[in-house]
Amino acid sequence: MTREQPAVPEAVGPAVSEAVEPAVPEAVESAVPDRGTVRLALTVGGLVLALLAGFGLGRVNGGGAPPVGAGARPVTSTSDHSHPPGTGPHEHPAGVPGGGAEPGGLSLSGSGHTLVPTTTTLTAGRKQDFRFQVRGPDRKAVTGYAVVHEKPLHMIVVRRDLSGYQHLHPTMATDGTWSVPLTLPAPGVWRAYADFTALDGTGGQLPLTLGVDLVVAGDYTPRALPAAAREAGVDGFTVTYEGTPQVGASQPLLFRIFSGGNPVTALQRYLGAYGHLVVLREGDLGYVHVHPETELAGGAVKFWLALPSSGRYRMYFDFQVAGEVRTAEFTLTVP
Repeated sequence: MTREQPAVPEAVGPAVSEAVEPAVPEAVESAVPDRGTVRLALTVGGLVLALLAGFGLGRVNGGGAPPVGAGARPVTSTSDHSHPPGTGPHEHPAGVPGGGAEPGGLSLSGSGHTLVPTTTTLTAGRKQDFRFQVRGPDRKAVTGYAVVHEKPLHMIVVRRDLSGYQHLHPTMATDGTWSVPLTLPAPGVWRAYADFTALDGTGGQLPLTLGVDLVVAGDYTPRALPAAAREAGVDGFTVTYEGTPQVGASQPLLFRIFSGGNPVTALQRYLGAYGHLVVLREGDLGYVHVHPETELAGGAVKFWLALPSSGRYRMYFDFQVAGEVRTAEFTLTVP
C-alpha cells in the first residue's frame, strides 16, 4: 500500500537583513524601533516563514513507507506509499502514482519498469518456485522497494475465468530476484500481478502493478462467473457487503463477517489492516487493490471504491479470524 522536509534556504535570512531601509522622519523617529531591532525582527520572521513553508511541503508530500532492498533492513509498517500512518482508505490502481480510476496490471511494463519472469509455463498441481525480476529504466533489476502494508511486494494470482484467487508474498534475493512457491491447481491461462512501490535513486516512490500471463497446459473448461450477490460463504463464515460501487466516484463499501448467525467480534488485523479488497474486471482483468479505513465502522470493514467502467467484476475480500486468513468472493455488476 518517507520524504525529507526541504532544507531552509540559506539565502533567506541574509537577504532580508540586508534590505535597504527607508528614511524615518525626525518627528516620528523616537516612536520607531532602532534599526538593529528591525533587522533582527525581519531576519527571525524570514526564518520562521521558511520553516513553516518546509513543514507545509512535508505535509503535502506525506510520510513515506520505509525502504527495503540493498543496504536497508526490511521494516514492518502499516503506512502506505503516498499517505502518512493513520490515513484513511485508498486504492492501488497501479501504474498511476497517487491513485485514480484506471485499473492496473494490464501490462507487464509501465513507467519504464518491466516484470521479467524466468518462465511463464507451469505444470498443473505441482508446487514450483516462481521467480521474476522487476527491471527499471536502466534495464537492471530493481532492489529498492517501499514496505507497503507490511510487505515490499504483494502478488495476486488468478485464472482468467476469475477462479483460483491467491494472495502471495514473494521474497527477494540481494540481486533483485523475487521467488515464491506457487501451485496452480488446474490447466488454463492464469494472471500474476506484482503490486509494489519502487524506490528511485533519490528516495522517490513509484507505485506500480505489473501483470503477466502464466500458461498451464491441459484440458481447460472456463468456469462461468457466479451471479451477482451481496452474501458469500467461506469455511463456515458468512460475509455480506453494503454499498453500491459507481464508475469514477468513490463510494463506501462495508463488509461484515458472521459465524452461526452472529457478528464476528474477534476480527484480527492482517497485513496491518482489518481487511484487503482486490477487484478484477471481467474480460481484461483490470486490477484495483483497495485498503480500508484504519478502524472498524460499527463492526464492519469499510472501504472506499471507485470503478473504472461499467461491466462485471469479481471482488476478493481477505480477512483474518483466529490467525487464519480467508477470502470471500463476490460478483459485482455495474451498469
